[in-house]
Amino acid sequence: MVGIVIVAHGELAKALLETACMIVGPVDRCEACTFAQDKSAEGLRKMLRDAIKKVDVGEGVMILTDMFGGTPSNISLSFLEQDRVEVVTGVNLPMVIYALTKREGKKLGELAQILKNNACSNISVASEILSAPPKG
Repeated sequence: MVGIVIVAHGELAKALLETACMIVGPVDRCEACTFAQDKSAEGLRKMLRDAIKKVDVGEGVMILTDMFGGTPSNISLSFLEQDRVEVVTGVNLPMVIYALTKREGKKLGELAQILKNNACSNISVASEILSAPPKG
């Protein structure tokens, strides 16, 4: 099973994991790393290193981070390793739920592509959906 680490600014990572668990139930091999303003880059690097070790069972680790170019993402990128650690940015609740429920039996790269494609297809403009003529 691919391990999951969620890392984001403020309490977002913790809130995403807690909310996902409320919806899907308890999960294994998933950690949240909170990046607060008072935490050093080296402190976050150590927290990430420890979280990766904790969730890794030899099938890879997916780091889900909030935004490309931010400190959590930049530090996460230092752990990027072919077929061992992948980083997907733009984390949101549907992505976390999908990662937790669809990771079984998936290879790391395959899961990354599934998450990217699913995240893009889950962005909606409500007025476009609600004003569309009924199908059928």
